[in-house]
Parts: sequence; structure tokens; C-alpha cells
Amino acid sequence: MEEKILKLLGRSDYAPANVPELLRLLSFRPGQQQELQAALLALEKIGKILRNKGNRYLLTQQADLVAGVISINRSGKGFVQPDEAGSGEITIVESATATALNGDRVLVRLDMRSKGLHKSEEVELTGSVVRVLERKRTQFVGTFQRSKEFFFVIPDDPRIPHHIYVPAPRDVGRKVHIGDKVMVEIEQWASRQTNPEGEVIEVLGAPDEEGVDMLSVLRHYDLPLHFPKEVLEEATNIAKSRSLTDASEGDLRGRIDCRNHQVITIDPDDAKDFDDAICIKRLSKDRVVLWVHIADVSHYVKPGSKLDIEARKRGNSTYLVDRVIPMLPEALSNELCSLKPNVDRMTKCVEFLLSSTGAVIETKFYSAVIRSKRRFTYKEVLAVLERPPADEPIERMLHAAHEMAQRIRRARFNNGSLDLDFPENKIRLDEEGRVKAIERIENDVSHQLIEEYMLLANEAVAGRLMGLKRPAVYRVHEAPKAKRLLQYREDVMSHHIPCGNLTQRGEVQKLLASFHTLPIGPALKIGFLRSLMRARYAVEPLGHYGLAKTKYTHFTSPIRRYADLIVHRVLFDETPATQASLNEIARHISDTEKNSSDAERDSKEVKLYAYLRAQLSTGKFQHYPALVTDVKNFCFFVDVPTLGLSGMVHLSSYEHDFFVFDSQRNQLFSKPTRRVIKLGDNMQVRIWRIDQAKKQVDFQEVPTERERPVERPFKGKPTGKPTGRPSAKRVRPAIEEKRRRRE
Repeated sequence: MEEKILKLLGRSDYAPANVPELLRLLSFRPGQQQELQAALLALEKIGKILRNKGNRYLLTQQADLVAGVISINRSGKGFVQPDEAGSGEITIVESATATALNGDRVLVRLDMRSKGLHKSEEVELTGSVVRVLERKRTQFVGTFQRSKEFFFVIPDDPRIPHHIYVPAPRDVGRKVHIGDKVMVEIEQWASRQTNPEGEVIEVLGAPDEEGVDMLSVLRHYDLPLHFPKEVLEEATNIAKSRSLTDASEGDLRGRIDCRNHQVITIDPDDAKDFDDAICIKRLSKDRVVLWVHIADVSHYVKPGSKLDIEARKRGNSTYLVDRVIPMLPEALSNELCSLKPNVDRMTKCVEFLLSSTGAVIETKFYSAVIRSKRRFTYKEVLAVLERPPADEPIERMLHAAHEMAQRIRRARFNNGSLDLDFPENKIRLDEEGRVKAIERIENDVSHQLIEEYMLLANEAVAGRLMGLKRPAVYRVHEAPKAKRLLQYREDVMSHHIPCGNLTQRGEVQKLLASFHTLPIGPALKIGFLRSLMRARYAVEPLGHYGLAKTKYTHFTSPIRRYADLIVHRVLFDETPATQASLNEIARHISDTEKNSSDAERDSKEVKLYAYLRAQLSTGKFQHYPALVTDVKNFCFFVDVPTLGLSGMVHLSSYEHDFFVFDSQRNQLFSKPTRRVIKLGDNMQVRIWRIDQAKKQVDFQEVPTERERPVERPFKGKPTGKPTGRPSAKRVRPAIEEKRRRRE
């Protein structure tokens, strides 16, 4: 019925019609009116059609309207990704987002703009939200407060622009106090000029109460604490029906037996779900065989099962600072599917025949069974690679695997892959959930060994799927807009750094390589990452800009990513899914991935904020090395690698210095001390203040041992207006998570 409606509304002679007229035009019986209205409502909900004020229906395109999902950053600016494949992103200024919230499906009216004299010139699509089609969510975490006249909740999410008015809480399980963290449900929001209205549905507790910080993150991102009973029962029954150590006859049927191979796994020291394993063997002087084994989750999790429905809903595992929210129950994720040593495990294998230079000569795809010989951590592998191999087969294989991985890595960068890696921070907590240590994790050769083989497998599988011409899900990373690259190029050149045309990949590689030798390099690299698009899932194989691959998908982590499970099914099953269903899945798992990424970041931040607040309360400050990443007229921004945080250093934090902003040189200058602060400067900072509501950390430069300057009036002509305090309307730019851009 929906197809018939769209076909009718798309006819050139169609005039907007109401329900009775549509019944007649479609030759439906009067008794089908309810069915017609339900179909119209469904099409209206997804933004395919529009109902005007006269209750007449037309296609949204006919009214220059576009349906899509809106993402809103912390400064309030929106970006809509249209539903139609290949459509460009639409920018929405803060004042034009209406009542849309981050993640909502919206209907946008495009702004009509002339392309000017140069028709080929890239024009940014802009528009305004005219309707919210579907709320991503209506429940939010916030702080309960009271004014003289009413109660209200201040949302934790800085992207919600208003406080939420609520009545006095009733029947919420516990007494609420002013300042408590609560869950509030928005019930109505008429316009952007008014405050939303809602109701408190749960009291989480005082912000400093043990466990409330992480509970707030779990509730804010709607992360489940437990699996439904029926899902756990299904997982338990699967585990009980099979031996946890030896494969049954049924499991072995149709599989290649690789149990005698020197298969190993390499993972972080705290990992429990081992998705991937490798084995490498030299056949001759110029021929090497590589086996990449991936856990065969599809062997146990069947389409439409309760396990499958729950895994699809979750989309992926979420790795919070103090716990893992797994995609699959532990009976599968940590046991039956995990490629543990000395037990039989089912896998999907990509077997490569490689030349001595790492070029792929031949590829095979099949189901296999393995028995891993050893579980390595990255630290253990690094220790092996830093010394000559012992007279032991596995150590010799590790060295051979490392040498081949480095050849493949060099070839990848020669083909245009971009070096976008940054070290990551691992927060270690004590038994009471407080920060015990912050460990810096570098992307060393032990990580690269596994990374290169996983990239190789992902690329091979994508090529195979494209060759089969089956509908599938691909991992895509689109090229950045030329306008963003031009703006970034101008920023780089303002620092007197040579920079070519960044639409040419070779020039981007050359620029990124130059950053390794420049003090300002890390700051500029962060700026480049901000100019990139976000990687996502799509049914169209659009390629991967960062990796310089035209064929790429996710195949190597089916225990923790639903995308990989789908790819396994499409590649090996004889009944592939439809393109329409995969398109819906791709959109959903792109959303769940972003939700998990934001939750992981926030879980780290709440622990770090508590850690830093303790320093403020005790006065026992720690000093941290920091890098200046941006300069404004009232402050400058720093990246603090050892904390994994970015923050602001306000000029008002300087008691004996007065800075003037030089807009031409993009630097701060103090005439009394002759001090200059510019992009790329290194300094020592300490915590100054924390705004939990805005999720903003301010630092203060640690004073050096120098004589306090004599204060004299400044007689020069400043090139910018110095201000003691920022305007209340000035919002700190969002510092985006760097690791999201890499994959």
C-alpha cells in the first residue's frame, strides 16, 4: 500500500488530496480507510510525505523538505544527515533547530541559495527544522533545583538549551532533595522560545554519593545494566548444549580443521572477549601464508533469535571506565565464542597467500575450527619483539608476523593512508571506584602487528562482497568537504607553515609528516582531525578516506559489533538480507556506535572530574604538561595528554599578567613581561575550576620561578579587545574525541 501511495503522490498530474480523495484515486474500498490512514501516518513519520494545514498529503520533496537525523554539537549547531543515500550533510544554525534534540529524526526545509558565477563551486547546504518526526529519546539525566515559584531540572546534556519545568516529584521511590541527580521525562515542548515541561521519573541520588556518577552515565545514554531473562536463558541453553573445550561432530561439519596450526591471540591485558587470532607460515622464499581467524558468532546467534534481537538493539559493546556493557551475554562473549587458548573454537577464516613484500596473491574464505596455542597481551608481544627470538616456534612466528605486518603497513602508507593515530589513556580505578592511575597507551609495533592483519581482512571481505554483488553493510569514511580543508589550510599557513592543496592526498600526507618535527605539530594535527567526517556504516561501499581504501568493511569483531555479525552472515549465508533492511540496520548501528563512544568519553570524564575536584578541595595540586591548541581574546585552549582532557586557561587566572590578543598573529602578548602565548606552546598546568553542568574544565598555568613583574600601564595599540571575563553568550568550542576519527 505504501508503494502505491508514493507512486500516486509522485505523479506529475497529482494535486494534494485528503483521505477520502486518496481512497478514490487509489481505487480502495471505503472499508480500507483505516488501513490507508495507518499507511499515511507511517510514511509521514519517516518523512516521506507531508500533511499540510488542509490535511492534504504531498511528497516532502515537492515542498523542498528533506528528512534525516540531526546531530547537535555542544555549541548548539545542528548537522542533518539526509535519509537519501548520497545526499550532502545539511547545516542548521542554533536558532533554526526548533525543538529538535540530538539524534531526533527531523524534517528540514532547505535554504535556497544561488550558486553564483562558478557553478562547480561547492555550496554548503543549510536549512531549518520545520518538524520533529520522531524523538530519539525523551528521558534525560539532570540536577533537581527549585526557584521561588517552581521546580526545574538542569539537564546534564549541554546540548539541551533550556531547563525543564517539573511539578513536585511523586511516587519516584525515594525522597528527592535539591541538588540530587534525577531522571526527567519531557512530556511537551511547544517551541524553542519556551521551556520544555516534564516529570521526574527516578531519583538517582546526590552527585557525590557513591555510584551515582556512573549510574547517571548509564541512564543518560540509556545503557542496559542487565540482559532480559529470555536472552540469558537462550545463551545458557546454547552453552549447555556444547562442550566448552571440544568441538562436537555437528560443529565440525563443513569446517577446515586448523587445530594443529600455531594460532595465537593478541589483546589488551584486561580483555576477556578474544575476537581474532592469527597464524603465519613461510612456504618459500617469496611466498607466505597468513590465516586470520575471527570468532564465528553467527554459528550460535541465528537471525531472529532472542539473542539476535537484543544484539541488534545494543548494536555494539560499550566499554565504560569501570565496566563493560556487552553486546552478547558472557556465556557467549567470554566463553563459547571467545578464542581462548587450548580449547576448540569455531571461526570464520580469511586465508591469504602473500608475496615476500606483503602483496596479496590469493585469498580464500571459509569456516574453520582452531585451538589457540597461546594468549598474548600487547605488552608480552612487545617484549618478545624487542629481543631476538628464542629457539621456540611461536616466538619465531611472532617475529615473522611482525616483519610482514610492517611491510604491509609501509605499503598502505605508500598507497595514501593517513597517519591519524594518537596515544590513548587507560584509566585504572581502585576498589572504591576512584582514579588510581592513568596509563598512556602508545600505538606501538605490537598493536600494529594485529592492526595491519585486521585491516587486510576487512578490505578483502569488502572486495569479496562487492564481487558477489550482495547487499551488505560497509564501513565508510567520506572525504572531508573542500571548504573545510581550505579553511584548515589557511589556518596552517597563518603559522608560516608551507601547505599545499589538501584535496590532494599526497599533500595531506606531506603535511601530517611535517607535524612530527614541529612543536606546533600535535596541535595542528588535532585541528585536522576536527575537519574530518565521522566514520559510519552504510550499504553503499563509499570507501574509507583515512585508510585510503576503496573497499572496506568491518569483519573482525563480531563479539562486540553487530555490523561484523551481519557481514559474516552476508558473506557465508545463502539467504542474504534485503538492501532496505540493511540500510535500516546501518543507520541504527551508526547511532549506537556514537552513543557508546559518547558514553565511554563521559564515563572517563566523570571519574576524572572527581579526581580533579579532590585536588581542588584538598589543595594538593598535581602539575600536568599541556599543549596550546587554540588562542582567543579572553583565553586559550590546551590539550592535556596525561589526563586525556582538553580545557580552557582563562586570562583572568593570571594575577600579575595582562594579555592583549593579536588577531593577525593569532597570539596573546603581555607587554609587562614580554610574554607571548601561541598555538603549539608547551606549558605546565594545574586544575583551576570545574563546571560539571557544562562539562567544562578550566586549567591554570603553573607559575614559574621568576620575579613578579612591575605593573605598568600599557601604552601600545592592541590589535584585539582584551576582556577580563568572557561574555555569557560566548560558549567554549567543543573538543571532539580524537579516536573516533581514526577508524
